[in-house]
Amino acid sequence: MFGKMARFVVFNPWKVIAAWVVVAVAVLTFAPGLNDVLNREQAGFLPDKYESVQTQKLAESAFAKSNDATGTAVLKRDDGGPLTPQDQEKITALANTLSTSKIDRVVAAQTGPQAVSPNREVQLISLQFQGLPDDTKVFDAIKKIRETGKTDLNGTGLHMAVTGDAALGVDNQDAFSNALAIVGIATVVLILFLLLLIYRSPVAAFLPILSVGIVSSIAPGIIALVAKATGLQVDQSLQIILTIVLFGVGTDYIVFLLFRFRELLREGEEPKTALVQAVARVGEVIASAAGAIIVAFMALLLAIFGAFRSLGPGLAIAVAIMAIASVTLVPAIVSLIGTKVFWPSKSWQKQPTGTTFAKLGAFTGRRPAVVALISGGIMVVLALGMFSFKTDYDQLSQLPSDTESAQGFKDLQSGFPAGALNPTLAYVHSTDGKPLDQSTVDGIADQLKTAPGIGGTMAGQDGKLGLISKDGQTAQINLLLTASPYANEALDTIEPLRDAAHKIAPAGSEVLIGGPTAAYADIRDANNRDLSVIFPVAGVLIALILGLLLRSVVAPLYLMASVVLVFFSTMGATAFQVTHLQDRPGVSFSLPIMLYLFVVAIGTDYNILMIARLREESRLGKEPREAARLAIAHGGPSVGAAGVILAGTFGSMLLAGIAFLTEMGFSVALGILLSSFVMSMFLVPSVTALLGHKAWWPGHGDAARETKPDDDLEPARV
Repeated sequence: MFGKMARFVVFNPWKVIAAWVVVAVAVLTFAPGLNDVLNREQAGFLPDKYESVQTQKLAESAFAKSNDATGTAVLKRDDGGPLTPQDQEKITALANTLSTSKIDRVVAAQTGPQAVSPNREVQLISLQFQGLPDDTKVFDAIKKIRETGKTDLNGTGLHMAVTGDAALGVDNQDAFSNALAIVGIATVVLILFLLLLIYRSPVAAFLPILSVGIVSSIAPGIIALVAKATGLQVDQSLQIILTIVLFGVGTDYIVFLLFRFRELLREGEEPKTALVQAVARVGEVIASAAGAIIVAFMALLLAIFGAFRSLGPGLAIAVAIMAIASVTLVPAIVSLIGTKVFWPSKSWQKQPTGTTFAKLGAFTGRRPAVVALISGGIMVVLALGMFSFKTDYDQLSQLPSDTESAQGFKDLQSGFPAGALNPTLAYVHSTDGKPLDQSTVDGIADQLKTAPGIGGTMAGQDGKLGLISKDGQTAQINLLLTASPYANEALDTIEPLRDAAHKIAPAGSEVLIGGPTAAYADIRDANNRDLSVIFPVAGVLIALILGLLLRSVVAPLYLMASVVLVFFSTMGATAFQVTHLQDRPGVSFSLPIMLYLFVVAIGTDYNILMIARLREESRLGKEPREAARLAIAHGGPSVGAAGVILAGTFGSMLLAGIAFLTEMGFSVALGILLSSFVMSMFLVPSVTALLGHKAWWPGHGDAARETKPDDDLEPARV
C-alpha cells in the first residue's frame, strides 16, 4: 500500500500539492474558526455527583447566582499601620465610585465595617461582575478598576491591589502572552538552528516550518467542523497545545523521511527511486506512530474532568492530518526540489565513516547486558524521585510574585485568614420544605468555624453569619480557611469539613460544602481517577498497535514497560527538582497529563522507529547483536535529531518565567531526551539483542526474507 502511494506522490507532485492547496483554501474559506467552538463554560465542569457541582446548582436556584466572576480589592496603608476612620471613609467612597461609575460588566462593589480586618490593617471591597472569569470584557473591567483605584487613592496614603479569580485571569493573560511570545520565537529559531546544524541546509531547515504552517492553517478548521457536527467540547488550552504537538510530531516525521532519503542517496539510488523507497519504508512507521499517538489522545475521552476530555479528539485530528501530510505533501515538495533539499551541503553524496552512532552501536552489539543495565539503571534512579511527588493546585503560586494578584493576596493575609481570598461556602438547605430559622443557621455557622482548618467566618452586609434566601429554603455561610484557598493544605480540609457538615445538619435539612476550594478538591479527586484509568487503557491500546505492527507479543511488552519507566523517571526527576531544589509545594496538577500527552504518546514514536529498524536488519539476515549494532548506527541519527529538536522546542519554555510553563518545559524536554537517547537508542536495542529471536515470539518478524526490487509489502525500514 505504502509503495503504491509513494510512487503516485513522487511522480505526481503537482497534483498532490494542488489537492492540499484546494483543501486549505476550502477550510479557510468555509470552515468555522476554532474560536467559534471554544467552550469556556462547560469544558472544565465536573459531573453532577460532585458536591461542589451540587452546591453551584443550589446557589443558582436559591440566590440567582451563576458562574459570573468575582474579585476582591485589598486596601492597606502605605506605611502598614492600622486604618483610621478617615481611611475607611475614603475606601467606602472608592467603593461607591466603582459601583456608580458604570464600568462595563461591574455589577457591584461593596464594603463596610464587616470588611475591615480584626487588626484594622486591611479593608476589602467585594467586586461582582457580569461574565465568566475568563471573559475579555471582565478583564477590561479589572483593568479599569485598577486604574480608578490608582487615581482616586493618589496622595491618600492608601494603596489598592485587586485579586481574585478574574484578576488572576488578567495577570495570567499578561504573563502568558509575554511568555508565549518569547517561547514562540525561541521555538522557531531553535528548530531552524538545529535543522541547519543537522542538515547544513536552509531548505531542509525551512521545510518543517512550511509544512507545519500549512497543516496548522487546516487543522483548526477541521477540528471546528467536527466539533460543530458532533457537539465536541473544545477547551481554550487546545490552541496552545495544538501548535506544540504539530511542530513536535511534524518535525519528527519529516526528519525520519529526510534521513532515510539521504541514506538511500548515499547508497547510490537515483533521487526519485530513493524518495519512493523512503516514503514506502517510512510510511508504515509514521502510520503506526501516528496511530499510537491518536489512540493515546483519544483515551482522554475516558476522563471525567472536562478540561482533559476536551483535548483528546482535537489533538488526535491534528496528528492524523500531520501524518497524512508527512507522507504526501512533504514528499511531493521534496520530489520537486530533489537533492537541492540538502543544498548547499554535499554530505548526501558521501557515506560517513566512523561516526559516533556507529561506535555506540558497536559497543551495544558487543555488550548488550551492560548497556541495558546502565540505561535502565539511569531511569530507575531518576524514578526514585517519585517519593517526592506532590501535586499543586495553587493558581497564585504559578504566577510571578510581582503581579498585582499575588501582591493583593499577600496584603490580604496580613489582616484576614488566607481563605478570605475566596471563601469556602457552606449551604444549609431545607429538605422537608420548612423554612430555615436564622438562629439555627447561625448555630451551624458557629459549629463549622471551629472545624479544623477554618480560621473564621465572614459576615454578610447585614452583619449576620448566614444569608437566608428569599424563599427561606437555603442559607449561605462564608467560611474562611486558614490556608490559601488553592493550596493542598486547604484542599485536604474539604473532606473532613464535609463530614462534619453532614453530621451537624438538623433533621429535615442538609449541609453541603462548595466554593472554589471545594471545586479544586473535587477536581483533584477527578484528576486522580482519570490518571488511574487513562494510563492503563492507553497502554493496552498502544501495545495492541505495536503487536499488530510487529506480529509479536513479547516485543510490545518490553516496549511499553520502557515507556512507563520513562514516564516515572521523568516525573520523578521533575518532582525532586520542584519540591527539593525549588522548594515549591508540588508540581502543577495538570503536569502528569501533559507528560502523558508528550512523553508517553510522542515518545512511543522513537520506540516504533527503532524497533522497525531492528526488524529490518534482522530480516536482512543479521544476527540479533549485529542487528542492534546496525539499527543504532543507521537509525540513531534520526532518533537523536528528532529527540534534540523536540526537546529543544519544549526547553524553550524555560524562558517563560511562569511556574507551570517552566515545569512543563523542563519535564517534557527531559522526557523526550530520555525517550530518544536512553530508551530508544540503548535500552530497546540492547534488550532486543539479549532476547534474540524470542523478542519476536510468537511470530517470525525477524525471519530473513527475500525482497523483490519493486516490493510494496515490506515498508519496514526507517
